[in-house]
Amino acid sequence: MVPRESYARSRRALVRRRDRQRATVSHERWLVSYADFITLLFAFFTTLYAISTVDARKLTAVVDSVQSAFATAGPAATDARRGHTAGGVPARLELPVQPPGDTGRDAVELREVKAALDIRLEREIAAGDVQLEMDPRGLVISIREAGSFPTGSADLSAAAQVGLRQIAETLSEVGNAVRVEGHTDNVPIHTDRYRSNWELSTARATTVVAFFVNAGLPPTRFSAAGYGEFHPRVANDTPDLRALNRRVDVVVLNPVTTAREEPRPRVEATSSSADR
Repeated sequence: MVPRESYARSRRALVRRRDRQRATVSHERWLVSYADFITLLFAFFTTLYAISTVDARKLTAVVDSVQSAFATAGPAATDARRGHTAGGVPARLELPVQPPGDTGRDAVELREVKAALDIRLEREIAAGDVQLEMDPRGLVISIREAGSFPTGSADLSAAAQVGLRQIAETLSEVGNAVRVEGHTDNVPIHTDRYRSNWELSTARATTVVAFFVNAGLPPTRFSAAGYGEFHPRVANDTPDLRALNRRVDVVVLNPVTTAREEPRPRVEATSSSADR
């Protein structure tokens, strides 16, 4: 009898202990996992925010370097981009050095140049005679024909010379190459001086280049191009739209575009005319 009663008491004690344990079980343990999950989400979105706040200047430098690396042509360069040399041996991709003349002064952030021109050309921009914009080539200073050139002429007006003088002063503070591009609308022209829009657009571009050179800027920095009516900014549907296409674009080239598109002189340029 004693062992049976002892067993019964032990059984009842075990049941009471188990009931007490069940009574003290927390039903809010899920909060621990939930708190961990919220902490991870906070860390994740904090990382995303940190990634999104990129230094624009550093990012531009990286993009320019990568574009320069992949701009090199030829089978050897193709193999190098694939990670192998011509013999199949793994190759290390090396970024090309800057071409001669591309110093740190040449790589001045063009957005800072644009900011300076926004101030110096405030009146012309407000009047709609000048427009500034950034594109993959660099900084484009678009000068409209209205107020700059008489119709069918490549002679600069007095007002245009004032604006170009401001541009020349700004260009003297940087070393970037500059390409001046002439554009017209699609209305044919045939005068004693210009037989086509090609000639008129080219003459206007060279007139602007001559102005910059006469202002003291190095002629080796400049090139001129005439596109006629074949690179319109907008459709030539109305007189107002055609007026927007009659323009001269002064393109301040970034170093990548200069290396890719502008020819390099093989010998030092001289102004001597002895051999002409």
